[in-house]
Amino acid sequence: MAAELLKIKGLNAGIGEEGILHDIDLTLNAGETHVLMGPNGAGKSTLGNVIMGSPVYGVSSGTILFDGEDITKARVDERAKKGIFLSFQNPLEVPGLTMDAFLRSVVRERTNGPLKILKFKKRLEEICGLLDLDPAFLERDLNVGFSGGEKKKAEIFQLLLLEPKLAILDETDSGLDVDAVRTVSKGISIFKEQGGSLLIITHSTRILDALTVDRTHVLVNGRIVKEGGGELVDDINRGGYAQYA
Repeated sequence: MAAELLKIKGLNAGIGEEGILHDIDLTLNAGETHVLMGPNGAGKSTLGNVIMGSPVYGVSSGTILFDGEDITKARVDERAKKGIFLSFQNPLEVPGLTMDAFLRSVVRERTNGPLKILKFKKRLEEICGLLDLDPAFLERDLNVGFSGGEKKKAEIFQLLLLEPKLAILDETDSGLDVDAVRTVSKGISIFKEQGGSLLIITHSTRILDALTVDRTHVLVNGRIVKEGGGELVDDINRGGYAQYA
């Protein structure tokens, strides 16, 4: 039986006095793919940010365990170094900072040691090949002038480079055309083949076509109201979220 990687128990969280998440219980085992679905405003992105440790949100009660360690009060950078990765719906643009320079900085911070340039360059070339990306992509300023699909590809590139234990993907397929979805799905599949675990936050099921979903969680009004296997995704496609209200 796979070991527990993420265990959330009795989590209540929000912004200031405003409660957004209520009594969240969720367990994700190593190597599993979980899907978090729900209507707009249900608190899905909030849960992803709380797991990552965003200072915007406060935890009023409950615990978050990662790989057996209590990280409820850990900083974002500490959680990242332990192996948690969060993609964003709208990645920030950073003029003057190339993708290559950004990735170097991230890897140095992650490893806490000197960067082996030749090994690093070789890995960048490998990932460009896997994602069918022109290496010139890495010389562009981070997300500046990128299309929606290019921004998502940049995040999947980071995912494959950093090889976290858990990737939380927030609306990764939002607004993408068919070709971009195919590239992003390929990257996610490679991550899974390498033994990674996934928590996918999504409205659409396109990104799930190439994946085997182990567990589906339905979040409505900040509460998990339904859980099941991959078949629950089909139930949602047929009957929507009103059936769980």
